[in-house]
Parts: sequence; C-alpha cells; structure tokens
Amino acid sequence: MRFKALTQEKNYWWILIILLVITFIPFLGEALYNTKGEPREAIVAVSMLQQGNWILPESCGGDIPYKPPFFAWCIATLSSLMGGEVTEFSSRLPSAIAMIVMTMVGFRFYSRRASKFVALVMALITMTAFEVYRAAYACRVDMVLTMFIVTSLYALYHHYERGAKGISWIAILLMSGGVLTKGPIAILLPCLVMGVFYLLRGVGFWRTVAQYVIMGVLACVIPAMWYIAAYQQGGEHFLNLAMEENFGRFLGKMSYESHVNPIHYNFVTVISGMLPYTLLAIFSLFSIKYSSPLHKGEGVKTLFSRFRVWIKKMDDVKLFSLLSLVLIFIFYCIPKSKRSVYLLPIYPFIAYYLTLYIMYLARKGAKSIKVYSWIITSLAIVVVSAIIVIKLGVIPETIFSGKRAAENVAFLHGLENIELSFVNIAMFLSLILVIVLSIKNQRGCLSTGIMAIFTILAIYWNFSAYLQPAVLNTKSDYPVAQLVKDIVPEGEIYSFVDDKYLRFYTINFYTGDRVKLFDKELPESGVVIVGEKDMELLLEKYESKYEFASIFRSDRRSCDRRQPILLLQFFQKGGKQERL
Repeated sequence: MRFKALTQEKNYWWILIILLVITFIPFLGEALYNTKGEPREAIVAVSMLQQGNWILPESCGGDIPYKPPFFAWCIATLSSLMGGEVTEFSSRLPSAIAMIVMTMVGFRFYSRRASKFVALVMALITMTAFEVYRAAYACRVDMVLTMFIVTSLYALYHHYERGAKGISWIAILLMSGGVLTKGPIAILLPCLVMGVFYLLRGVGFWRTVAQYVIMGVLACVIPAMWYIAAYQQGGEHFLNLAMEENFGRFLGKMSYESHVNPIHYNFVTVISGMLPYTLLAIFSLFSIKYSSPLHKGEGVKTLFSRFRVWIKKMDDVKLFSLLSLVLIFIFYCIPKSKRSVYLLPIYPFIAYYLTLYIMYLARKGAKSIKVYSWIITSLAIVVVSAIIVIKLGVIPETIFSGKRAAENVAFLHGLENIELSFVNIAMFLSLILVIVLSIKNQRGCLSTGIMAIFTILAIYWNFSAYLQPAVLNTKSDYPVAQLVKDIVPEGEIYSFVDDKYLRFYTINFYTGDRVKLFDKELPESGVVIVGEKDMELLLEKYESKYEFASIFRSDRRSCDRRQPILLLQFFQKGGKQERL
C-alpha cells in the first residue's frame, strides 16, 4: 500500500473524520474515574437528572456547581438519549465531540485558505498533541470551552473576510456557548485577538472597539438568562462563587489557592503538551542554518522597523494564527492561577505553524524528519515489546520497592490481566502494521514525517483501548464504592473531609449522589467515609458525641483524597444500634 495512494486529496475529509472517530469515540468508557475532577463534573449531570433541576442543582450533600451548566447539560442530554444513566462514556462524550468538531472546522478553515494538505497535517497534529488528546478523553469542561473559543475565532475571521459588515451571529452564538461552559473568558479571548488583528490591519480604533463591544454584549444575552435564574435559586452564595471563579481567579484574589504557578509553568506545559512533536522541533534545531537578524552597523531600532514591515506584509491567515497563539498565551501568563488546559486554544494554531515548519524542513531535505520518524518507530517497537513481556508475566513484583510499591505492583497486574479481546488484538496488530509501513516508507522526508503521525495514532489507539484503562482502573475508588453500596444499599451515606473544598467525588458518583456531609448533617447513626489522616480530626471533634467502629480500610490511597479510605459505623452515644 503506497502512502500517496492512500491520501489522495479528495479523500482527506473522510480520512480525517474516520481517524477522529476511531481515536476518540470507542474507548471513552474503558477507564473508570480515577481523579476527583471527572466525577465532580459528572455528578452535576447526575443531580440534574435526579432532581429535574437544570439551572442550579445541588450535589455532594448541598454543593452548587462551580461552573455554568452547558457541559452538564450536554452530559445529561446525551445520557438521557443513551438510556438515562450517566456513565463514564456518556460523561466524556461531550469532550470527544467538541474535539472532533474543533478539528474538522479547523480543517475546513485552513483547507480554504492554505491547502487541503496543510489543513490535513495541521488537523492530525492537533488531535495527536498530548495535551489535546488527554483533554478530549476527560469529563472536564476544558475541551468544550476550547472548541467554542477556537471556532468563534474562525467565525470572526470569516466575518472580517466578508468586509466586517454588521455582526457575526455565528460567532455570538459560539461565544455564548463558551460563557455558558466556563464564563466570560469565552468572549474576552476571541475579541482580544480579533481586535488586535483589526488594529494591525489598519481598521480604526473606535470602529474596532464599538464592533467588538456590541458583539460581546450580545454574546452575554443568552448566558444572562441562566445567571439570573441561578441567582434566583442560589442567591448571594451563587453570586459570590461566580465572582470568585470568573474574576477572583484572574485577579489572584480567591479565598483559596488554586493552581498557583509561576510564569515559566506555561512554557513548560506547552513544551510537554505538544509532545511528541516537541522532539521534532528540538532535532530540527541542529539541521538548519542560522543567520543574524541584524546586519553590520544596524541596531535594535532597525530590527523593530523590519519587524513592523514583516507584520504588515504577513499573510492575513498567518497573522491571525500567530496572534491567536501569542495573545492567548500571554493572557494566561497574567493570572496567578495557571493550568495546562487553560492553554488548549493555542494548540490548533501551534499545529498550523508546525505544519508549515515541517513542510519547510521537507523542502530543505532536513534529516531531522527522518531521525524523528525513526525515534517514533522505535518507541512503537518498545511499546509492542513491553506489552508482550508484561503479558508473558516474566516481570517479578520484587523489582518494585518504596512507598509506592503496592501501587506499582497493582499497575503491573492490571497490565498482565489485559483481556485478549478482538478489539484489543486488532489495535495491537495495527501498531505492528504501522511499524512495518514506517520502516518500509523511508524515501521522502514529508511522507516519512506523515507516517510518523500515523504511528503516533496507532500508539494512542493501544493506549486508549487497554493500556491506559488497565493502569488507571487500579487507582479508582470504584471498588470502595461498590463495598459501600453493599453495606448501605439504600439511604444516605456520610463523609468527613478535612478540607471544605474537597469531597469523595468518585464514591459519590458510583453510589448515585447519596453521600452527604457528616459535619453538616450530624445524623444519629450510619456509615461514614473518611481518609486515614482525616480520622484524627473526626475523632477529636465528635468522639465525645458518637461511637465509631471500623468496618473497612482500603489498601491503596483514594484517588480523591490521596490517603487510604476508612469506612466507619457510627451512632450517637446513648442510642441503640446494631453493629454491622
């Protein structure tokens, strides 16, 4: 099979959509919840369906959502269409769909303004950048927000191409969706990027300001309806939470520290988030010739003047992509709160420029592309070899030591017990196939580089189908949740956490949002879930009023509290209660 025959230009759209669906849909539900973030989002949709309250439902014993409801609406709607139960699959599906939509719209955008081949490579790099791939598999709002920000940027640029007359209703709706997903940032970033773009292209300042103020205000109309309805339900508590999440986070005035990181954190996360393509960028630095931007006798002022001329002559699409990348990155360097997922909107634009760079390297015949391709192929061979060795069960448990030995042994056994299903075997064989094709296809630089992308895809397929679930499922609190359900098959369950902002989200999800707060309810009797370290405070505060009896202690740390879980039966002193 020749690579050129496979990728005829007329097939690009179908190739891309098939690869996106295969990569991001079938394996969404394979991994159990194993971090506190995913069940925290999913439980909002659970409470919506249980309570019939789609505005401001309460969960986890009285908590209101930290974020606007669009993401939870998507989960609840999809879950209703798929049988009525929120599952790992249905809760992650909105992120996967958002990833597919963003990538396909980006493909269409660049295929009309650059070339279909550039658009295809840009899309493939976007979907296989590690940070984007990870976000598309997560039950978190970030991928959906990213889709709204990026597609609204495309819509605003299209509006500019058509003469910037009137307003772009598509962009307004997209920005509205972004606000309902996470907040006003979905309006601020697209308007900031396009506002600067307009000014650099000579559009009058006041015209630019007026146009984007009007569109920004219109984009607030639909979200305002929800905010008003939510305020009527949640009152000052809701208002304070919304202000803190949207403005306190940016200004560094939150009542608690949330993801506080230095500026260099953003550089590190982009470098790691663009893996494995960061390796290609690094290798290429040793295969290109450099020249000083300054000639003899010239100074910084001359360099700045040359830069202005360069910006002025730059192609509109390239300038738009560059501003989207740079301005969003700089914006997220300002707040104290920094997370890798905040920078997700810049990845399609990094992918676009990386595509142009790869084509430049290919024209120059740079050996770095072939070196990179061999490294990716070698990585695939290592993955295949590791899978075979682990499945043969020849790795002894004794190689693990230290505090994490038990967890590492659990990871090893999880990988050893991978099911040899038809799908898993097919994914494994696909990896072997691309290894063979990569070794055979070492002629042209460009085709070699594209083959490396397909090798990365095959690695991801195996990772998603069985490698990642086998490891992550050993970290989940799901088994504890099942034990709790057996002990307390109906009614309320209680929890105690020495942190007012944290809950046992995973156990709460898997028990159907039945976990209430012990120190809020102060019930007469029941079962309480508590971390081993938090146990001391529980006894200090309530041992004089309650009797506690141990039922169970987990042998691994909770994925939510990072400490072993204890289940305790309790009842008020002086009361009568049969011990479990």
